[in-house]
Amino acid sequence: MANGKIRRSGKNKRGGKKMREFGLIGYPLEHAYSHKYFADKFKSENISDAKYKLFSISEISKITNIIASHPNLVGLNVTTPYKELIIPYLNDIDQTILKLGTVNTIKIYRKDNNFSLKGFNTDVDGLHKTFDQLNIPKDTKALILGSGGSGKTLAFVLNYRGIENKNVSRKPANLQQIAYNKLTETIITEHKLIINASPVGMFPKVNDAPLIPYQYIGKEHICLDLVYNPAETLFLKNCKENGAKTINGITMLYEQADKAWEIWNNNEI
Repeated sequence: MANGKIRRSGKNKRGGKKMREFGLIGYPLEHAYSHKYFADKFKSENISDAKYKLFSISEISKITNIIASHPNLVGLNVTTPYKELIIPYLNDIDQTILKLGTVNTIKIYRKDNNFSLKGFNTDVDGLHKTFDQLNIPKDTKALILGSGGSGKTLAFVLNYRGIENKNVSRKPANLQQIAYNKLTETIITEHKLIINASPVGMFPKVNDAPLIPYQYIGKEHICLDLVYNPAETLFLKNCKENGAKTINGITMLYEQADKAWEIWNNNEI
């Protein structure tokens, strides 16, 4: 469990409120957009006591040193590949995490010279807002491409919304998962909602796409890519060329970020 010492800090250089720091941990972070989103938010909403940083760490164990050496750090977002690996470093978790097993937001509590961490998953909120925009027909079945933390969060939200779903993985771990090379015309046509929950196609590897039989996708399909950089991935281009309705992950990014901001500023949590 996380526990550590922190350095003392004073007021900011202007003598006003203490500068609060927020950030994103993950590896790599070339694709990240969160820092720009929050920078724009702070500017547009005249929030002068906050700044957002990127912490590209090659090992999750470095999280303790980051928090200890940044005494004004009060909140973190978590991205690939640490949404599951971060959990042993937390002191507390939101009850949703017990069902999900993934974390994308951390609130940092500090008292005297110590700190503790609580994990949340605001991706759930972002996904619900995204699905609300799609007008998904009743009895639609979904395919989730990718078996990592994002895939698990997707399955949780789809199950909550009553949408039957299956997971596609490079290395199926159980009978509930399908290998990419086992995807048939029947499977693709039966699952009208196809979601890329993997990092395949993310900047800078924009010429990559999940290996699925795109020729079986048609105008009745809805294809969602949780990747938002680039705005239109090769996966989405391939699906659109076959007539599918497509949407990227930018709504999810914005909505989960706003929910994280709400959590970081809620003194009752």
